[in-house]
Formats: sequence, structure tokens, C-alpha cells
Amino acid sequence: MNMRIKPLIALINQQSTTVRHFSYKNILTWYSGLVRPKPTKPPHKHIIQVGDPCLRAISKPVPTKDIETEEVQKLIAYLKHVCRKYDCYGLSAPQVGVPLRIFIMGLTQKALDKHFTKKEIAAKALKAIEPLVVINPEMKVTDYTKVVLEESCESVKGFCADVPRYMSVELKGYDEDGHTFSMNASGFTARIIQHEMDHLDAKLYTDIMDKKTLYCPHWQVVNERCGKVELPYGPFK
Repeated sequence: MNMRIKPLIALINQQSTTVRHFSYKNILTWYSGLVRPKPTKPPHKHIIQVGDPCLRAISKPVPTKDIETEEVQKLIAYLKHVCRKYDCYGLSAPQVGVPLRIFIMGLTQKALDKHFTKKEIAAKALKAIEPLVVINPEMKVTDYTKVVLEESCESVKGFCADVPRYMSVELKGYDEDGHTFSMNASGFTARIIQHEMDHLDAKLYTDIMDKKTLYCPHWQVVNERCGKVELPYGPFK
């Protein structure tokens, strides 16, 4: 055997476990890049992102006779699941890939205290919102005063911007049991309603934002980690 090869073999034998682990890991990484899982069919258990055609399709009304059907109730269950998973304050059916006029909203006191400071709560007139499923919503503006606040969206992952919204609205629709209801909302609750109504009408907050204010709130973390970071879903603010 060539005398120059012997030391190399000895080194490999000494580090065989490390070498095998390193090679196996690299092979898995390479292979995973070739084999991709098949995309799921709507309704998704994740939130789709800007660019998906569903976000730019005007949602269709749900026939009232279909509200109690298994299909619609399953969609509502998916919305609730995804909303909890990503800690959302509002989520529309188009955001899980189904262009139907349904959205849910809610903000517990626990989530309010977790995501906002007392100063923010006072400045934005925030308050807890009872969980609500809204089907075939109709909205009427009751106070046309425009309020500009920072807003984000789970379908525009990792970014925020200043967005003008009306102060107060009236909301009518059906709940998940098919019963009609109406409510008046102002402040942050009215903002959530307007945001979700936009989704049903194929609009995003980026369509009406102050373009110069668009930013990534995690930009410092990106720099600190030399770009090796995945932008998280940010709560609706």
C-alpha cells in the first residue's frame, strides 16, 4: 500500500463516526432539496402568502342553506385552528385558500396583555374582542374619521406599514350557527373588521398603506444573524 495513503486511512478511522455523520447529514440535505412534499389542497392548515392567486380573487357569498353543512363547518374549524396556531386576531377564508366570504376575529385579554404595552393599549384604544365567526359580512362606515396606525398581515409575512382606516363601522352578517347579527365597532376592532373585509374583496393592506413606511420589524435581527434567519409571522397590529 502506498505509504502516503496509510496516514489518511488512519485519520479517517479515528474520525469515522464524525465523517459518517457529516456525510449522512449532507446527503439528507441534498436529497431533501430534490424531493419536495406534495402541496396540500385548500383549506390549508397554514396561511398562504401574497402572490397566491386566491388572495386576489373576490370571495363568493356562502348560500345560507349551506352554513350548517359539513363542508362549511369544516372550513370554520380550519380557520379557528390556524388562527390559534399563528396567534392571529383576525383571519379570512381566502388566507387558507378558500375564496368564500367568511372571516373570524377575536382578541383575548391574555393576548392583549402579551402583545401590547399599556401605552399601546391606550394609544390604539385596544380592548379584548369576543371570538366571532362572520359569514357573508356587510359593513357600513359610521364614522369617516381616518386613523393611521401600524398594521401587518399574516399573508405578507415579516412586514409592517402605516395604514389609514375609518374610526367606526357597523357590521352585519351570519354567525357560525346561521343566525343573523349586527354590531357597532370602533377603534382597533373596526380596524380588524376593515382589514378582513379587504381580504374578502381581494385587497391587501399594501394597496392602501403609506408606501414610505413599509419596513421589516426584524431587520436588526437579520443583521445580527448575518441574514441567517427566517422571518416570522407577525401578529396583526
